[in-house]
Amino acid sequence: MRKRNFLLYLFLGVFFSVKAQNGPEIYPTHWWVGMKWNKLQLMLRQKGMADQASVSLSYPGVHLIKTERTENPNYLFVDIEISPETRAGTMQILIHHGNLVSSIPFVLKNKRPGNGTEYARGVTSADLVYLLMPDRFSNGDPSNDRFIDMNDTNCDRQNPYFRHGGDLQGITDHLGYFNELGVTTLWLTPVIENDQALTNEGKAFRSAYHGYAFTNQYRIDRRLGGNEVYGEFVKAAHAKGLKVIQDAVYNHVGDQHFLYLDQPSADFFNQWPSYTNTSFRDQPLVDPYSSDSDRLVTVNGWFARFMPDLNQRNPMVANYLIEYAIWAVEEFGIDGWRVDTYFYSDRNFLNRINQALYDEFPHITVFGENSMQSVTGQAYYCQNNIQTSWKSNLQGVIDFQWEGGALAGLNEPFGWSGGMLRLYNILVQDLLYKDPRRNQILLDNHDQDRFYSVVGEDFNKFKAGIVLLLTQRGIPQLYYGTEILMKNFKKPSDAEVRKDFPGGWKEDSVNKFLSSGKTVQENEAFEWIKTLALFRQKSSAISTGNTMQYVPKNGVYTYFRYDSKQTVMVAINSDSLPRNLAVSRFSERTGGFTRFRNVMTGDILPIGDLKLNEQEAIVLELLK
Repeated sequence: MRKRNFLLYLFLGVFFSVKAQNGPEIYPTHWWVGMKWNKLQLMLRQKGMADQASVSLSYPGVHLIKTERTENPNYLFVDIEISPETRAGTMQILIHHGNLVSSIPFVLKNKRPGNGTEYARGVTSADLVYLLMPDRFSNGDPSNDRFIDMNDTNCDRQNPYFRHGGDLQGITDHLGYFNELGVTTLWLTPVIENDQALTNEGKAFRSAYHGYAFTNQYRIDRRLGGNEVYGEFVKAAHAKGLKVIQDAVYNHVGDQHFLYLDQPSADFFNQWPSYTNTSFRDQPLVDPYSSDSDRLVTVNGWFARFMPDLNQRNPMVANYLIEYAIWAVEEFGIDGWRVDTYFYSDRNFLNRINQALYDEFPHITVFGENSMQSVTGQAYYCQNNIQTSWKSNLQGVIDFQWEGGALAGLNEPFGWSGGMLRLYNILVQDLLYKDPRRNQILLDNHDQDRFYSVVGEDFNKFKAGIVLLLTQRGIPQLYYGTEILMKNFKKPSDAEVRKDFPGGWKEDSVNKFLSSGKTVQENEAFEWIKTLALFRQKSSAISTGNTMQYVPKNGVYTYFRYDSKQTVMVAINSDSLPRNLAVSRFSERTGGFTRFRNVMTGDILPIGDLKLNEQEAIVLELLK
């Protein structure tokens, strides 16, 4: 009898050991005790595992709610509830197949300290966001440039469409550079695994170096360094006083994602009788007269053939995405989310995932990429003052409407509604937003022509644009390389505006991270941004103050940022001729002050009429 028991225990020990090594995938990979999201849906995946299987568990404080199957026998969905009293430890999930029992360990951890103070701090209008593409910024670890077991093994800097080897270590190596420039927040295009094969787009094969075609949300791409290196990067950034925004995609995944290759159910993705692309049109989503068919194509159409469209109306899809979002914040300690292709997702799901993040991390920031055709449409998809039946809970948007107005103000001839009047009129519509200061404003990004090229490489226009970016309401975002006048149009492709940062690779002939590697004008551009960025870090008027703008006249746009502690005056002459500016017009804001301090030069002069050169922008702090 004892011998039989010994052999049984030996068999079970070997069986459990094998299962531990070759057990099913489980998502989330682990969780934490004390979380508000304590009703967790675990996704278990292994070939045939759901066939006639039942589940049990025994762990103090954890209750099994139910087990769900789909038509694919490779998946089990296990719903559990974790009570507030549950302690950290390793829970065993038992899978029963007749008389055989396998055990899957699931770790419950203690939460990291400092929610809202050391991580998940959120981003405000006091911050300056620096957007960069990891693959194009700096290669700190050449050993991870390629892996032979991944679908894309290419790494070739001579090919604009292939990976170039930039990684998280390269960014970490230059954290001091961001401090010097006056940046407070880093936004990286997606770092999640994109184990995609090359795709044929526009008669050229391209890699997924951009990061927007996920193949497993729970893995940081190994070519960027992997999960451990990402965690160390966030920790190092925080130590340097820098926040980190992670780029999210809820709308789609890559066609090599395991959920697409091995779909749990037919309704995990938005399916069509034949391939249907999104129309990319936002109007049907806000148009009171739109048709159901137009709205359906916008939301359920695919963004690209190699990016399958997720169906967030399926509760299992929604839970998978929500739990990952919470998991990533707690696991890596990031401070906020930028959500790609925002309005293409189901709008009720969007409110649900936002609220889950707000509940768990009260200070976190979430803003969405809403490239809409109107201010009304843009405001509709964030917290707003519009009377509609559906209300968005998104805090703010990437303000492409502001960008269009700013670029028009710099480039268009001044007229009744052109030039700086375009920007003025955009801001007039701020009454639609609950808080427009939560919008992220920009002059360009990784999907657009570079700002310096858009203004015709006119250095005065460049400086004026930077003044707008760093003194207007909202959270300013600077695209990598703008500070060294990187340029180009998207001709023939996006790759032209995603060039490598010079000096990010050991073999580079120049290093523009150093002043010695920059030209005279590049150094001037860097110093112009740095001076204004460091000023705004200490400026309560710009960071959190009010705005008063005056109707532009003769091409001159004047506005004030002010609060009870400080008043800042900004005047921009967009004309090709010098203009005089009578300060008496602004007496309701200048009254009680006697002097101007030029923020960019430090010069102090008595308050009086001003003369602005052509395309000149001035920033003046008012003194008693």
